[in-house]
Amino acid sequence: MNNKNLDHEILKLIEAQPEISDSDIASSLSVPEELVKARIANLKDTRQKILIMGNGSSTFNIKATLEAENYNVVKVLGSFPALEAIKTEKPDLVLLDTGLADLEGFKICKQLRTSSRYWWMPVMVLSERGGVKNRVEAFESGVDDYITTPFNPVELRARVGMILRRAYI
Repeated sequence: MNNKNLDHEILKLIEAQPEISDSDIASSLSVPEELVKARIANLKDTRQKILIMGNGSSTFNIKATLEAENYNVVKVLGSFPALEAIKTEKPDLVLLDTGLADLEGFKICKQLRTSSRYWWMPVMVLSERGGVKNRVEAFESGVDDYITTPFNPVELRARVGMILRRAYI
């Protein structure tokens, strides 16, 4: 059962029985209690969510930097299908940590921009390639911002904040 279906089933049980315990929910759905607790915590989390996709070397630093600003940061492996991850996680911002594989990040951005469901979602690219050609290609694919690594944590936080303010005004 994927997270969206699990969340839906958890909510149905809570709605039907407001006093139901996590262990009773887990038992009813035949899933581990820890998973139920994690999904309920996720449902209660009202922080803005940033989905980091990719295999760049700076992912740990990005996650730590943004979590320090109280963002809900989720990292998915680069091999996970982009639209599926976005559908499951419902982020407020997609951050593509492309490392040296910019073309894959640009493809993901183009998928989002042509999707009737996700065309509006802000996308930021972190790349080890800082050349003008790469930046132009990124912006032509539809990214909202492009930052090179190594990045300055203060600048990353400022750029993420600006994108989220602009997208959700």
